[in-house]
Amino acid sequence: MEMGFLQRCGLSFSLHSLSDPMDLGSGGSVDDGRRHRNAYATMMYMRGTARDYDFYVAIRVMLTSLKKLRVNADLLVIASLDVPLHWIHALEVEDGAKVVRVENLKNPYNNHDRFKLTLNKVYAWSLVEYERVIMLDADNLFLQNTDELFQCGHFCAVFINPCIFHTGLFVLQPSSHVFNNMLHDLDMARDNPDGADQGFIGGYFPHLLHQPMFHPPSNGSTLVGTFRLPLGYQMDASYYYLRLRWSVPCGPNSVITFPGAPWLKPWYWWSWPVLPLGIQWHEQRRQTLGYESEMPLVLIQTMLYLGIIVITRPTITKLWYHRGGADHRRIQTRFKAIFSVFISYALPFLLIPRTIHPILGWTLYLLGSFALLCIAVAAFLLPMLVVLTPWVGIIGVLLVMAYPWYNDGVVRALSVFGYAFCVSPLLWISMGKIFGSSLYIEKEASL
Repeated sequence: MEMGFLQRCGLSFSLHSLSDPMDLGSGGSVDDGRRHRNAYATMMYMRGTARDYDFYVAIRVMLTSLKKLRVNADLLVIASLDVPLHWIHALEVEDGAKVVRVENLKNPYNNHDRFKLTLNKVYAWSLVEYERVIMLDADNLFLQNTDELFQCGHFCAVFINPCIFHTGLFVLQPSSHVFNNMLHDLDMARDNPDGADQGFIGGYFPHLLHQPMFHPPSNGSTLVGTFRLPLGYQMDASYYYLRLRWSVPCGPNSVITFPGAPWLKPWYWWSWPVLPLGIQWHEQRRQTLGYESEMPLVLIQTMLYLGIIVITRPTITKLWYHRGGADHRRIQTRFKAIFSVFISYALPFLLIPRTIHPILGWTLYLLGSFALLCIAVAAFLLPMLVVLTPWVGIIGVLLVMAYPWYNDGVVRALSVFGYAFCVSPLLWISMGKIFGSSLYIEKEASL
């Protein structure tokens, strides 16, 4: 590699080195001690929000899943200089990745902060020590080894949109010439429809739609030119949600991507069963990275909620059978009672580690909301069954969404809509009774 070129571009390899490649285990991509000609690469940068950790976990799961598939390539992370060093250490030592530290490229476009640093993806063209690089976003779920993509030309991508290729996975041939041209285009603020990597790279390869489809040569040779990749290399999860099965005849079904709303990425526990494929992502995490980092907090919250239930149980039992006693002389307000019920449903959701397994997440949420509702019932003398109506309704909608035998996504959506239509009157009645009960207590207290 030309170190002078890298230094001018703000790149530097991490000083951390892998002292013993065999520590990576037998499934790693770099455990054979030799340099690979190609690389799977992704990028990591810091936005200063809690979501930075979420994407760090997602990147580690993707890298470890690639190791498990025994890919014949280096695993590489293009990390901005502000990524914490202990994260870099984990990526290198535990996940077997090579890390390239870079300065954030200045984004000349006025756009949302979500896309401000995505142009760091341009650094992939500076990795001139490799013949081919597969550049990846963190929200890719690999179903099988895709090393045949290294046989593609100098740029190849998938059109999950009929007219616009997707930059969540693409193949490129690193080139200092292309990289310098892209930096020049950034300096000149070349037209970019979305102000992010998608629009910028799409504008640099505007004629890809008219290029031939990639089919890997049987002799293992590497193609020249640009190609469209079959849809199976970047299957939009939305297709699955519509049909609840894959039916992609063009090419192997190798990679699933989740390009939807940022708060419904598969690593968030609440994304399942809203999005059925979230459980598959977590199955890959369970088999690779695990959940050791989140489990202490889960155990602490579980013990806290169980303690609350045990402490409030005698009071709840007394209220269940002896309503209308002297406790009604307490001065309460409707606002406090209703707000306490709202907090009981909202607070546990906010406290649960966001990247925990969905089964654990939903179980902990239901336990936590039940415990806090017990406090609200005891403190404000609210009717227990009425307060628990939304709680039971949440369990019901989870069961409806998780039902595995729907014919397609339309039937599933109609089932959820039908359930909501039937349950909404009960929720409305329960909210009215909570309001009426707190009003009754307020009037009793004023007498």
